[in-house]
Amino acid sequence: MAQNPIQWFPGHMAKTRRMISDCLGSVDIILELLDARIPYSSKNPEIEKLTSGKPKLTVLTKASLADPDTNKAWVEYFKKHGDGCVLIDSTDSLGIKALADAIKNTLSAKLERYSEKGMEGRKLKAMIVGIPNVGKSSLINRLSGAKRAKVEDRPGVTVNKQWVTTEIGIDLLDMPGVLWPKFEDERVGENLALTGAIRDKILDTEEMAMILCSRLMEVAPDKFMTRYKLTEDETYGLDGYDLFELVARKRGMLMSGGAVNSSRCAEMLLDEFRGAVIGRISLEAPNN
Repeated sequence: MAQNPIQWFPGHMAKTRRMISDCLGSVDIILELLDARIPYSSKNPEIEKLTSGKPKLTVLTKASLADPDTNKAWVEYFKKHGDGCVLIDSTDSLGIKALADAIKNTLSAKLERYSEKGMEGRKLKAMIVGIPNVGKSSLINRLSGAKRAKVEDRPGVTVNKQWVTTEIGIDLLDMPGVLWPKFEDERVGENLALTGAIRDKILDTEEMAMILCSRLMEVAPDKFMTRYKLTEDETYGLDGYDLFELVARKRGMLMSGGAVNSSRCAEMLLDEFRGAVIGRISLEAPNN
């Protein structure tokens, strides 16, 4: 990774930054969606600058894929630093009611003013922002009660802004996923790649799978070794490359002559991590 740092800034993302700035006056609140497995890495530093001055709510998505205890720690972390925070998972409606309540609580002063002016029925408007593939479209479809937004498990599906009416009395302005021009921390780029925020086709997936093996041995060794039937003696002192080869051989992913089928093993490892088949795993925990 050090030799080939991940950089990703297509033209439509520059366009999205302009759209966010242009539409700020049309909304009451910003819903910043972060991947619960990597809240730090999935927090676009440019969003803070672009939305400065607007009420904001942090929404941790894909919570059912992340470690439950780490999820709770992140919620406490954001609250400690003055941000409202809600855990959600749109596949099973986790946190959807809490999200609606949190939006209204964050905007309680505005709702009071509306009430004083006899405007109780006026809808609130929220802008949804976040990196690609963080779950914006899935959340919108869950809130709207219908399939309004295109959902695919790959980044870059939403390319234009769109207004959506929901069943909770809040209109949503969906923005395309946006990354930032340069990842100062190498691990941030790696985390975004591992969780699927960057298209696999522009990455070396075998290299990413090797990085994933090393990372899993750091953050969830028991789950990793259990899933692939590895022992402590076998894995002791191994780097990502050797762990990757060991997993491939354990799974019988070999080609003629006994060489490891690295492309097949890489695809399997990334898919099983992203689908929580290995277990509910967070790659990041709050520092304090």
